[in-house]
Amino acid sequence: MKDRYENPLCSRYSSKRMQYIFSPDFKFSTWRRLWVALAESERELGLNITQEQIDEMREHIDDIDYELAAQYEHKLRHDVMAHVHTYGDACPKAKPIIHLGATSCYVGDNTDIIQMKEGLIQIKTLLVNAIDSLQKFARENKDVPTLAYTHFQAAQPTTVGKRATLWIQDLLMDYERLEYELSHLRLLGCKGTTGTGASFLELFKGDREKVKAVEEKIAQKMGFDSCMPVSGQTYSRKVDSFVLNVLAGIAQSAAKMATDIRLLAHMKEFDEPFETNQIGSSAMAYKRNPMRCERVVSLARYIMNDAKNAADTAAAQWLERTLDDSANRRISIPEAFLATDAILTLIINVISGGRIYPKVMEKHLREELPFIASENILMDAVSRGGDRQELHEAIRQYSQKAAARVKLEGGDNNLLDMLLEDERFGLTRESLEETLDVRKFVGCAPWQTEDFLEQYVKPVIDDNRELLGVDAQVQV
Repeated sequence: MKDRYENPLCSRYSSKRMQYIFSPDFKFSTWRRLWVALAESERELGLNITQEQIDEMREHIDDIDYELAAQYEHKLRHDVMAHVHTYGDACPKAKPIIHLGATSCYVGDNTDIIQMKEGLIQIKTLLVNAIDSLQKFARENKDVPTLAYTHFQAAQPTTVGKRATLWIQDLLMDYERLEYELSHLRLLGCKGTTGTGASFLELFKGDREKVKAVEEKIAQKMGFDSCMPVSGQTYSRKVDSFVLNVLAGIAQSAAKMATDIRLLAHMKEFDEPFETNQIGSSAMAYKRNPMRCERVVSLARYIMNDAKNAADTAAAQWLERTLDDSANRRISIPEAFLATDAILTLIINVISGGRIYPKVMEKHLREELPFIASENILMDAVSRGGDRQELHEAIRQYSQKAAARVKLEGGDNNLLDMLLEDERFGLTRESLEETLDVRKFVGCAPWQTEDFLEQYVKPVIDDNRELLGVDAQVQV
């Protein structure tokens, strides 16, 4: 249907996998799996629940009647109870014991944690593939000299590979934080209306050990090591904030890298993948805009701002719970994951299919190398008996003349010609060529790149080889 709003994160940007994780099918089938886990655990601990009832519930985990659920919700104004009734209609034998002892957050909050866990696993997969694409790029280009910039003004040369290690290092920091949050996710459990477990204490006739055991069993059945040790009705919303901060961190790293590539594209040193029939501008047929990196920056800005939603929600929880989090979380959490999925796919695509232009880099180096080499020329002349202060002043004056020629007249940088003609520097064409060898100006960049990739990147790739091989196709 095209007569209503579509979320662009789904229709244009994010992967089918991430869309499925936050889909109604995943959400509500997880609710039913949680209800099965609850009933099964209660039966194992002695409550009057039959295996036949549990089997019936299992048979109907995925056949969700959404139309019926919508009718119930319209009538009851309660999404969880609407699905309790819908599930009960599909499971008449089990209907009396579905949701026994639980509150709405039993299915709502536990499912949120499960969705975030699955979402982080998907993000981890893409993040590892992005790091892998970048490490290959860095390794291939570790010796390719290029002009480095500070304040976006020409500075000393570096190498293309060394510059890429800066992008990788940011993503490795994000990887470490993602791993921490993923490994520390816990289910809410089944603590009841205010987190005291009172309803379960009643069900189990005052047996506190069984109240604890039912949570342990549910956690195990749902693939978790443990539940939150204490809670109100909901799990602490700081968990959401921690997770969205991980996504916002990835967005920061991605936007920084994409902005760098946009600058390089302007200087004609890097091109994004550009398909045969792709149009860069509706007006200017010659243009090749860096639209994928622009999209990364655009989506990253959204994620970074979206993280504030989780912080505000965590700070606004009243006592044991309030419902002003619900509508916000339905939007902010899924969309942060969908957008992060999109930007990582774009990064993989850009780095895997992009192209560098070393000849253009050489041209830019030649334009600035006279200024960059002047210190080495000065040191060489002083080592042969020259007066350091006198020669420094000469270089300063020549440099200003050369800069004026470039900026005011549009001419070439003739600093080296002026230094050649000044006998105080004792230069020859041969000695100057040797001084101007760009490899002398990149410092330790090639070795820094090799060491970084071996010591810091390779262990992460080796630990996650089973995640490699993502198909990072861009939809539009």
